[in-house]
Amino acid sequence: MDIYLKEKENTKSSLRFPSMPESIKVKGDAKYQEYDIIRDGTYAFPSGADLQTVQWTGTFWGEARKDAAWLNRLWLDPADCINKIEQWRDGGTVLNLIVSGGNINKDVTIKSFEYEQSGGNGDYEYSIVFVVYRENKVTTIKEAASTDSTKKKTVPRKSEKKEKKRYTVKSGDTLWAIARKFYGGSGSDWKKIYDANKSTIESTAKKYGYGSSDSGHWIFPGCVLTIP
Repeated sequence: MDIYLKEKENTKSSLRFPSMPESIKVKGDAKYQEYDIIRDGTYAFPSGADLQTVQWTGTFWGEARKDAAWLNRLWLDPADCINKIEQWRDGGTVLNLIVSGGNINKDVTIKSFEYEQSGGNGDYEYSIVFVVYRENKVTTIKEAASTDSTKKKTVPRKSEKKEKKRYTVKSGDTLWAIARKFYGGSGSDWKKIYDANKSTIESTAKKYGYGSSDSGHWIFPGCVLTIP
């Protein structure tokens, strides 16, 4: 299992965390509007989804650990890791967060990042919180009216031939989840989707700087899949 962060607009700027946390917490609540009604108490009405967060605590190993036999991944200077994360946080940079083996593939921004030096080996303990990114689009009244008008006039086109289904990968998708969506709640047919789109999935992974998709383990937003 590994954790990767890559800039959305500059995929060459990335960070592979040099150590894995004990646990990763993903939190997402429903959002409610509350109203005080004097006689009857407080009523709460659902008003969409609240912001989803991903967070963990971990360690950047100090230079004294650099050649430790148990360190089975590339050692990185804690100062370099901290500087990069702070730049991303302060700049509000949109990042692609991937936890291989953890079914996490989301576009995020860094909400908070704290750290402190620990012990005599130059280690740094840190905590980090990400907020899942939502692209904001302001729709004018004219655009909304135009869209509604188009929807009313659109008539489904009948075709004797069965059209192939296509699906555009969104942030947070996995092949297992996509298979569940199209195959009646079962994710076990994910490999059918991978086999039918192998060249597309692999080329997209290389575009994002990976040697391969690890047999469909890593898929990226914007990749268009044909559903067999």
